[in-house]
Amino acid sequence: MSLTGDHQANAQLLHAAFDRGINFFDTADLYDKGFNEASVGLAFKDRREKVILATKVGNQWRSDGSGWDWNPTKNYIKKAVHESLRRLQTDYIDLYQLHGGTIEDPIDDTIAAFEELKQAGHIRHYGISSIRPNVIRTYTARSNIVSNMMQYSILDRRPEEACLDLLQSRNIGVIVRGAVAKGLLAGKPTRSYLGHSREEVNRVQNLIKGGHAGLSPAQVALRYCLAHPAVSTIAAGIRTLAHLEENLNVLTARDLSEPELQELRDVVPAARYEKHR
Repeated sequence: MSLTGDHQANAQLLHAAFDRGINFFDTADLYDKGFNEASVGLAFKDRREKVILATKVGNQWRSDGSGWDWNPTKNYIKKAVHESLRRLQTDYIDLYQLHGGTIEDPIDDTIAAFEELKQAGHIRHYGISSIRPNVIRTYTARSNIVSNMMQYSILDRRPEEACLDLLQSRNIGVIVRGAVAKGLLAGKPTRSYLGHSREEVNRVQNLIKGGHAGLSPAQVALRYCLAHPAVSTIAAGIRTLAHLEENLNVLTARDLSEPELQELRDVVPAARYEKHR
């Protein structure tokens, strides 16, 4: 999602990540109207079997390009996958994800579409990308999803209330997005965020700046997410080689201790989902 509009520059960055041991790459048909998928596919065309490619479906661009509409229907998903396969220059997608979803969707038809694509060999696994507890509960009960991508950070601990333990109990991996809270946990200036006041955000920023020996603020933020056993990986955006290096440094950073984790939980109250329960 954070890549530029330059195929060559994107390939350089993606190859640098690959060369350092990163093998999971996530995109979506929505990003840059498919250009992002095309860029990822071009970069990994010569090493397809060595990477895990994930993409998403469900947001259909309008014909005039003015925006997109939600479309989780079986017919659309089964049509859209072929466009993603073409752009990614592959004959299978490792992880195909529903890019959102509501409880009002034709969920059984949506699930049937993914199951049929899996049977046909077009996809190997499927998952969802949702923060909504009622949607997550429904898919865990009625489908064979292997993953859920959801926003989670020290400043957005809503998944801890009901979702993370449920997904872990069903052996469904969590892919975290938003781990540094739009940069607020990685050095960006203080502002209010998701119901947290500017003062509350500042308290968190001050804590992760000074209270954890040997770790940068971004490392504390990512290590916090990785500490929960439900979390399989973090989808961390990279736009430059410096971003890549900072993210990779998390892999060699020490774990946070339980007292440190508790201190981070206590610094501001955890929000909860008010809708979609």
